Amino acid sequence: MVTARSDDFPLPLDTPPMEARTAEILPEANGPWQYEPKWDGFRCLAFMGRKAIELRAKSGKPLGRYFPELIAMLQSLNAKDFVVDGEIVIEIDGRASFDVLQMRLHPAESRIRKLSMETPARLILFDMLVAPGGKTMLEMPLADRRAELEKLVSGSANAALRLSPSTTRLVTAEQWLRGAGHGSTDGVVAKALDEPYRPGERAMIKVKRLRTADCVVGGFRYLNAGRQVGSLLLGLYNDNGQLDHVGFTSTIANDERAALTERLERLRGGLGFTGKAPGGPSRWSTERSGEWEPVRPELVVEVRFDHVTGGRFRHGTRLLRWRPDKAPRQCTFEQIA
Repeated sequence: MVTARSDDFPLPLDTPPMEARTAEILPEANGPWQYEPKWDGFRCLAFMGRKAIELRAKSGKPLGRYFPELIAMLQSLNAKDFVVDGEIVIEIDGRASFDVLQMRLHPAESRIRKLSMETPARLILFDMLVAPGGKTMLEMPLADRRAELEKLVSGSANAALRLSPSTTRLVTAEQWLRGAGHGSTDGVVAKALDEPYRPGERAMIKVKRLRTADCVVGGFRYLNAGRQVGSLLLGLYNDNGQLDHVGFTSTIANDERAALTERLERLRGGLGFTGKAPGGPSRWSTERSGEWEPVRPELVVEVRFDHVTGGRFRHGTRLLRWRPDKAPRQCTFEQIA
């Protein structure tokens, strides 16, 4: 490998990937559509020049140093001068592990090398921006881009490189959607077969499998701007009867904040979470976000979530309704197993 220059690659390294807008159901009209699983990993554009290789995250940040096994895999290919779109995934026992994937973002090269051997990553490809030899595919329809992508992957026997499944059958896509959230996928993406690749545009449609759970409110955080509730901290009871923190919800209507704040403040003074508790500030949070108020575990809410990683909701949840009919002790991890 040599130090990469921008003119070493068939497209600028700051080219953004095509993105997706969220929908509630899979599209059928205005097609034809190609449906693909939505993988649970790091979105990545792989730039393969004649002398250098670059992996770029959706944010534009370099990823190559964190995944040396993928750089080595791409080096082993006979093809050069191409750009592909895909997802970096690490699977443990057949399930994508976002926690293990995040462990790769480590400053120590020795640690990264060790992890790359213990838990190797895969690059799952689903689109092609430039075909081998430098042929630009951006204006070509997806059907043509997919055909070129299939030829590239079929030319490699390396298990670290995979082609994402695809289908034009809605019934198959719906089956994938029902099974999402239990393995390495968390939804389905729909792409128009006759459309070009549109860098940076939300030209695809993504649908996630959304589930609900009844959770105990074990604490809350105030809004940064005042003394009204900003988010509820959610918990579920583990097998030992302890209340573990599993996530949060901040979808609170403004006209309900004052009354809810008063209600929560009356419950202050309890232990809050008796098992795993909310952590303090992290590199993604402010100092204030590490502060939280424990409450007696008496309130139950039903929330909608899309994915669980390491016994926690990956993203913020959506508050659906209060459940005064539900006993807090009934809120266990069995709901999200």
